[in-house]
Amino acid sequence: MIGELVPGSVATEWRTDDSVPVALFPEEAAAVARAVEKRRQEFGTVRHCARLALGRLGVPEGPLPPGKRGAPRWPEGIAGSMTHCEGYRAAAVARTADVASLGIDAEPAEATLPDGVLPVISLPEERRHLDELAAGAPRMPWGRLLFSAKESVFKTWYPLTGQELDFEEAVIAFTPDGGDGAHAGTSTGAGTGAGTFTAELLVPGPVVDGTRRDGFTGRWLVRDGVVLTAIVLTR
Repeated sequence: MIGELVPGSVATEWRTDDSVPVALFPEEAAAVARAVEKRRQEFGTVRHCARLALGRLGVPEGPLPPGKRGAPRWPEGIAGSMTHCEGYRAAAVARTADVASLGIDAEPAEATLPDGVLPVISLPEERRHLDELAAGAPRMPWGRLLFSAKESVFKTWYPLTGQELDFEEAVIAFTPDGGDGAHAGTSTGAGTGAGTFTAELLVPGPVVDGTRRDGFTGRWLVRDGVVLTAIVLTR
């Protein structure tokens, strides 16, 4: 599914479980040596996805250990992003000659965020925006989409700046595809839909190819119980 949200210059791979055994490189194994089994499996599967995607770019297999803030250390000349949640693992990679940075995120398509989370990750104008969207498509997991989009913003921002970006330092707005772009779903499940989103940075943006980027644009998708967002900052 993640491939639907990115241009052809980006190679992707995804899995819905950890059924494929993965042999980790020593540097990778050391990073999760003290983790619980579930975490080690997710860690391995998402790197398996990344290695398959890198192979499509002609990049040989090698270790992808986590660096600062857990961001993967990609091979020279590669921009990439990984994500995993319950029922979904994915990786996306591209050559830095084509893509300055990218960020992907997956979240379970649960109707709401845990209590108290939305006020922490959002600004008042974003909450009003979500209320307006929910009036037209009440079964869409708009709160989860907002959280996922902000994660994709951070994953795009961080490799370019090496700095933190707080949740309140970017304003997200969603545009569904084709009118409301969202379907009601079942009486118990989330709706399905797709569209675009914009992220306006409220702090000075990164300079890419001599131009300051004051915001990012991305795409989103809700399907099969998963929320997906992706940003690709092309050259």
